[in-house]
Amino acid sequence: MRPPHLRLLEPAPGILAWYDGRVPGYRVYPEPNWVDDGAIELGIAAYAVVSGVGAVIYDTHVSLSHAQAMRDDLQARGVTHFTTVLSHWHLDHVAGTEVFTDGPVIANRLTADHLARRKDGIEDGSRKGPPAIRPLILPDVTFDERMELGQGELIRFDIHSDDGTVLWLPDSGLLLAGDTLEDPITYVAEPEGLERHLAELDRLAALGATRILPNHGDPEVIASGGYGPGLIDATRRYVSFLLDLRRDPAAADRPLRQVIAADLDAGHLRWFAAYEAVHRSNVDEVLGNA
Repeated sequence: MRPPHLRLLEPAPGILAWYDGRVPGYRVYPEPNWVDDGAIELGIAAYAVVSGVGAVIYDTHVSLSHAQAMRDDLQARGVTHFTTVLSHWHLDHVAGTEVFTDGPVIANRLTADHLARRKDGIEDGSRKGPPAIRPLILPDVTFDERMELGQGELIRFDIHSDDGTVLWLPDSGLLLAGDTLEDPITYVAEPEGLERHLAELDRLAALGATRILPNHGDPEVIASGGYGPGLIDATRRYVSFLLDLRRDPAAADRPLRQVIAADLDAGHLRWFAAYEAVHRSNVDEVLGNA
């Protein structure tokens, strides 16, 4: 069954996005779970880059039913060949991969290692709780830092998680960013890596992307073509704020809207109230209170 609130967006010619979430009162499961209490609450997209009868799938969404809807929509457009790219190992990006096992599944080597080490816990639901992803499909093509893919390039970045993979399309200036960027703020999964993440944001900016499509963001912005490079600058400023908390912990009490006010006013970010809880979690992670 097609998920009831899954929306198909077309942010650019040949670029499709399947967006779910940010729907008040909507839950997939009644009990606490990683699909609703994160991905669906905050909103999540997975993407495809379509060229003729082929498509590059960029993440496989939060469930098999989401992934099947992606495949059905692509087949309705005449796509018959699928290549899957996993942006990183987190569960909300890999749950539907089984739907695309008739083509290569590509990830950087760190993503493959993370998934292989955690496979048993992901498949029995003990890693992040229910729902289990069973079977967990591991990548069968890996790369280290860069890999050419059609008219684009896969590049590893240590932002959000050490195994981030972006899909850079230089001819159009478009960047599929995974979770390296998020609107309105990054989710801190690896607080010990924030200094590295900040440096890596400079390297990401150096690509020169003019439009950015993150997996977590505002559906209206994604549908209209994505974010400008100001999203990278805003992320830098927020990560710098978090790092500064270690010498000025009193700033931890500042509400998120105040912390990111300048970037909201400039239009780099869009306010979404559910991220106040993400901010509080980030602050706790950085200060060692989690």
